[in-house]
Amino acid sequence: MPNAKEYLKELARRKKESHVYQKHQLDGLEISQILEDEKHKALYIKLAKEYDAGELRQLAQSVAEKKDVRNKGAYFMSCLNEIRKK
Repeated sequence: MPNAKEYLKELARRKKESHVYQKHQLDGLEISQILEDEKHKALYIKLAKEYDAGELRQLAQSVAEKKDVRNKGAYFMSCLNEIRKK
């Protein structure tokens, strides 16, 4: 039987791995990587489920290409809000 500390370490290690079961999960993870904002990957997964993932990915690419943007995730969300208003 494994030691309790070893078991907890194994659980912590497995928690860090991504488990993708649906297409929108993969799309959301890709968008978070494009924007270099993996801290908010759950948000991007939710957005990919609700909106067209291709359009979101395209928007993320255009945001990522801008050199003067400090917070790509925040800029992405402001652009998305502008698009949703139209």
